[in-house]
Amino acid sequence: MDLSIIVPVYNVEKYIRPCIESIFKQGLDASAFEVIIVNDGTKDRSIGMIADIISQNDNITVINQENLGLSVARNNGISLARGEYILMPDSDDLLIDNSLKPLLEKALETKVDLVVADFLSMADLEIEHSNTSIVQQAEFEYKEKSGKDLFMQDLNPYECYVWRTLFKRDFLIKNKLMFVPGIYIQDVPFTHECFLKANKCIRTSWLLNIYRQGHSSAASTQFSKKKALDFCIAIAKTWELKDHEYLSSKEYNKLQDDIFISFSCMISRTVHEINNTSERIEIIDFLKEQVPDLHFENGTKQKIVSYMIRYLPHTYISLRYKYGVIIENKIRPFINHRLRRLLSKK
Repeated sequence: MDLSIIVPVYNVEKYIRPCIESIFKQGLDASAFEVIIVNDGTKDRSIGMIADIISQNDNITVINQENLGLSVARNNGISLARGEYILMPDSDDLLIDNSLKPLLEKALETKVDLVVADFLSMADLEIEHSNTSIVQQAEFEYKEKSGKDLFMQDLNPYECYVWRTLFKRDFLIKNKLMFVPGIYIQDVPFTHECFLKANKCIRTSWLLNIYRQGHSSAASTQFSKKKALDFCIAIAKTWELKDHEYLSSKEYNKLQDDIFISFSCMISRTVHEINNTSERIEIIDFLKEQVPDLHFENGTKQKIVSYMIRYLPHTYISLRYKYGVIIENKIRPFINHRLRRLLSKK
């Protein structure tokens, strides 16, 4: 079998049908691929919304599990996959019609570890009022790269999306690549590890997915202490990659920069969305427990932050909170408002 498509499902009744329908609009022979739907203890009508599609297609398998999270759902799907390659689309997104076949054919021809494609970002209303079946594609072009070249040149730490990549199943199994169970932003350590350990890869600007933006889906956008602690675990797991053999100084610096971005995002959301002082302290203490040797060396800002989190973590989180409340939430918006008013009078 050429391909296994793993779709975790949790409380996405509004979006799951278009997602599954899009899988069957790829021009692939049914015998060439399987769809593994992992019902992650969904509490809504998600499975019922696609019951007819499941019954009409022999290449669909449904796995039922209690709600263990996206990471476990994907891991369980990978463990049962039979395809030479694996694709893991999110259940609230879409595959662009006939976008998958060229990628799969090139993967099977070249036997690469990873095929990384591009995507379109669209809001719900855009998707509803657009004909997504006729997305204009440029000519299919690609570059062969090593995993580390892909890491250095193409890995955007803000976009560690696994759903844009075809993974060779043997590559995942051989390197024991799995998602960290039960955590938020599990894509970050997984994607970094895959890129650093891959040998032969393909990068293409060919559009594979439509990524839904600005909607309420299974993954709530509300930040919480639990998500902050998960963020800390993701940072720790990514930090472990600094000891990866044969990591050059440039690759090490890039990894540090990526981790600093994850750290900065976690701190920003913590100080803006966690109002309880003791919880903010608990979060920074947990980070130090998970990554006691966390430090950053690229530039003055990183060095100052490193010193603070190493020797004065409670002071750091307190100052960062005050900066967020006073500067970012009050003074900066006031200045921007005044500037807009002045400019509007010109």
